[in-house]
Amino acid sequence: MKILITGGAGYIGTHTCVELLNAGHDILVLDNFSNSKPEALERVGEITGKFIEVCEADLQDRATLESIFYQNEIDAVIHFAGLKAVGESVEKPLKYYHNNVAGTVTLCEVMDKYNVRNLVFSSSATVYGENNLVPFTEDLPLSATNPYGRSKLIIEEILRDTAASNSNWSVALLRYFNPVGAHNSGLIGEDPSGVPNNLMPYISQVAVGKLPELQVFGDDYPTRDGTGVRDYIHVVDLALGHVRALEKIVTDRGIEAYNLGTGRGCSVLELVKSFEAACGKTIPFKIADRRAGDIAECYADVTKAERDLGWKATFGIDDMCMSTWKWQTLNPTGYEVTKKEITV
Repeated sequence: MKILITGGAGYIGTHTCVELLNAGHDILVLDNFSNSKPEALERVGEITGKFIEVCEADLQDRATLESIFYQNEIDAVIHFAGLKAVGESVEKPLKYYHNNVAGTVTLCEVMDKYNVRNLVFSSSATVYGENNLVPFTEDLPLSATNPYGRSKLIIEEILRDTAASNSNWSVALLRYFNPVGAHNSGLIGEDPSGVPNNLMPYISQVAVGKLPELQVFGDDYPTRDGTGVRDYIHVVDLALGHVRALEKIVTDRGIEAYNLGTGRGCSVLELVKSFEAACGKTIPFKIADRRAGDIAECYADVTKAERDLGWKATFGIDDMCMSTWKWQTLNPTGYEVTKKEITV
């Protein structure tokens, strides 16, 4: 199959490109490189030994999007493209609704025009809000606490309405928990712009000396060590989940949501301890006040993905930490410096 991957140069996108190519699919990546780098896709080519067709454009560039569908026999779309910083979404909500929501509407309109109605959407566990009990199942009430999460929720609802209006649509809503880790080659990994928003890249940058210490937000939660518990999933497991979802939607019709996580929670301090073992260093940290909106525990019930997609996460926390450390040490400045320059 030929798969259009929007936002395919990003962290999860590049790892999914690798697994799609390894599974024998042809891919075409659409990315505006606003939060990613072309070097990442060059490294995907290095890992797989395969050519990657890339179109640099914004998702709302309708003319370019139409030309892609007109000139190519696209079988399905995996839709990663979108802004994802929670803090920025609070400061600039209209930017997030315009980019994430309006961009998805444009994509779906063009897909519909060219009779391409197989879609895997990159959603998020943020759609479960603050008040549900763990483990989260796909049938829980949905809500959002910030514009980023709300944009994901709105898109899910748009896609449900679209699928209800035309039975030819087949959509998988993949609700990620906490993607971490890197490809075992050390060639691709998470390369956040500026100070990382997520825990694992923050820990790794402390370990490599780019940041002085980790702030742990709250140690008085009702958890086993007082720190927040999250469901961390290796990005390669997550990428393989997209391949399984793709196989599902091309044979079935309708729309379904799937949790992609491990089904197990790991606390902040447990993650720090595992990373210390991986890097052989002590990670300095200090306890800070809880952040508004943070919940004590968040982890998935993955029964549905295991049953319907034949998918299950296989990597553990130690694997996630070791692969992250390999990526960080080989690429201390991310994709800004090439691997060859680093290892000289």
